[in-house]
Amino acid sequence: MKTGFRFVPDLATLIDSRLAQLPHPLALEWPGGRAGSASAPVRLRLHDPKALAWLASGQIGQVADAYVRGQLEIEGSLHDVMASAAELVGDPVSEGVAVPWRRWLQRWRTRLFGHPRRDAENIRFHYDVSDDFFALWLDPLRVYSCAYYREATMSLAQAQQAKLDHICRKLRLAPGQCLLDVGAGWGGLLLWAAEHYGVRALGVTLSRNQHAHVNRLIDEKGLRGRVEMRLLDYRELSGTGGFDRIASIGMFEHVGRSRLGDYFATLGRLVRPGGLILNHGITAGGTANDQLGAGMGDYIDKYIFPGGELEHVSRVTLSLSQGGLELLDAENLRPHYARTLWDWSDALEARIDEARALTSEATVRAYRMYLAGCAMSFERGWLSLYQLLAARPDGRVEQGPMRGAQTVYPFSRAYMYR
Repeated sequence: MKTGFRFVPDLATLIDSRLAQLPHPLALEWPGGRAGSASAPVRLRLHDPKALAWLASGQIGQVADAYVRGQLEIEGSLHDVMASAAELVGDPVSEGVAVPWRRWLQRWRTRLFGHPRRDAENIRFHYDVSDDFFALWLDPLRVYSCAYYREATMSLAQAQQAKLDHICRKLRLAPGQCLLDVGAGWGGLLLWAAEHYGVRALGVTLSRNQHAHVNRLIDEKGLRGRVEMRLLDYRELSGTGGFDRIASIGMFEHVGRSRLGDYFATLGRLVRPGGLILNHGITAGGTANDQLGAGMGDYIDKYIFPGGELEHVSRVTLSLSQGGLELLDAENLRPHYARTLWDWSDALEARIDEARALTSEATVRAYRMYLAGCAMSFERGWLSLYQLLAARPDGRVEQGPMRGAQTVYPFSRAYMYR
């Protein structure tokens, strides 16, 4: 093997050794050198030999960053690419554990600078890329969160509808109730709940594109007067107990760990006593990691979700309780999100030329790595996804068969399933 990399002669040998250990063949090429099998289904062409060091040390986030910047090219299926990447990464959960002083610094930085204006900038950075770009690979309702594959044969579109219905049933929605959707996205849940369950619904978002899109749909569907979408931070909603039900789907990842208690306290203030809240969101795979290691967390913060922070579900439920809410039900949908992300990734790959026509090459590359990399992370248990159903206790002690309850909540989960 030729190295062409004289100042670190052992690095090429190390790369060859690592590639030989991979269960999925991977080939590398760089100026003056190559490694791996010529018949490998995955090939990386490096324009900058520095990427060899990142590969050797398992810094996959740095490799993905180099791909976005055009310093390397990837040939082959992303499923095969990520199978190889997973073997090179090691343990990104334990590697993402911050030392105590760094965690303290991060929390105070969030408190000082994580104000609504910064939150709005972060949201618009991600969601206002291009509605048409997202529409290429999302389902027709543009539900941008984990789907629910109730049946193994479901398509992405069917699984997203099943997810919307699953949430509505968990919240026990009924005609005449008032629903708040925090971070309502492109309006999938908001409109589904109004059309199928007869609720009055308010959605809030910080994305101008999503706000305009949902308001067009409200008018097209003749729901004006029953459904409203505001360009508003949820913390700016006034009043107490104005909503019977609250849903927060794929939003609380943007809150920040130091503000989770305030977040749940705000939801508790907005829901009526006895009302239900469903929080659906990504959680960390480990109990102590601040982000994914191997450079993966830094990559997502730079290119996809600036300012996003994840906590383990145990810490999330602690914050929920400290916010005055009672946890009623917890469901782990981690495998569902792995499949959702692969469906998104495959859809983007199938329309990659259209995607490049709609936005920049760098954006397309960033999302290719993000979707496939996150699919791998959920498959491996490095990330997870929980639906947490909670109530604001009303202090009443029910009599009869519901004796002992502080909310009129069934003694069985059977109502969630049909």
